[in-house]
Amino acid sequence: MSDTTVKAIDAIQEAQKIAFAPFVFQATVALRKLGVLDLIFERRKKGGISLKELSEKLSISEYGIGVLLEIAESSNVVSIHEDDKFQLTTTGYFLAYNETVNVNINFTNEVCYKGLFHLVEAVKTGKPEGLKELGQWETIYEGLSQLEPEAQKSWFDFDHHYSDDIFKEALDILFKKERKSIFDIGANTGKFTIQACNYNDQVKMTMIDLPGQLNKAITNVKNKGFQDRVNSHEINWLSENPQIPKGAETIWMCQFLDCFSKSEILKVLKTCVGSMDENSELIIVETFTDRQKFDNAKFILEATSIYFTALANGNSKMYKATEFKDIAAEAGLLIKEDIAVGEYHTMFVFNKN
Repeated sequence: MSDTTVKAIDAIQEAQKIAFAPFVFQATVALRKLGVLDLIFERRKKGGISLKELSEKLSISEYGIGVLLEIAESSNVVSIHEDDKFQLTTTGYFLAYNETVNVNINFTNEVCYKGLFHLVEAVKTGKPEGLKELGQWETIYEGLSQLEPEAQKSWFDFDHHYSDDIFKEALDILFKKERKSIFDIGANTGKFTIQACNYNDQVKMTMIDLPGQLNKAITNVKNKGFQDRVNSHEINWLSENPQIPKGAETIWMCQFLDCFSKSEILKVLKTCVGSMDENSELIIVETFTDRQKFDNAKFILEATSIYFTALANGNSKMYKATEFKDIAAEAGLLIKEDIAVGEYHTMFVFNKN
């Protein structure tokens, strides 16, 4: 899109915002963690709160809070009034209290921030060079069960936030027909498996994932009392010849395949096709960049692609729906249904071609 109509003064202002974006981000994180934004919001009905009051209430120097609030005011996070009292702007309110923004900030800060410094190296090598800031693993998925507690919580909060809300709607669609057996590929913590067992008291589930993930998932399943209906199968999809059990009736993958490169996705799908018969269904649920109604949703997905590049595995991203359709066709799958689920997700239902 051409920006020839943008004035030079406005363009340089936007360029400077990008140049100092890390400063604004970390100042915002500090204001959240120190309780400054909360205190400003609490005093909204009293016309705001002064720097001196903030300093006294929080036992932090006026200098420290002041430098944070100055850049926050320039960034439209807070506003300052004639009586020198601070109030939250609408942007500031969302930064403090919107659930999606909260999940994104914590994920960026606790999981991604240090690793993003290695993005140039990652782009050159095709490896997640920033992952060393979290641990010594080939991919982040090998280390999820070993992450520091705050980073681990932020990772799972981010992952679950964009999938949990659609599980009920997805299960309604899924069980419009009888399903006796479902393979939950990329089972993660077992959330979908548990919800499927709650939804239908006959279905049997098989969770398929890396050993570290499965250990957590199995514990969660046992805690819910579903161990008699749930099996598990360890797998490393990046191994030379990954295999899953034969005779899959339904194969479920939600926000799983975006964790792989196109060639790896093809490998996963071909493996699944080898387990299917003519009546089997393979179901993919993803947030595709070309299926988003709002620009901010597309922006979030494109930012997530940078995380995949720098930290997750070095070679995957958030894909377009058209790309997935092409790979699925090459793997020997025939699309049967294309369904919008929730605000961001698409469900593809495939049969073996």
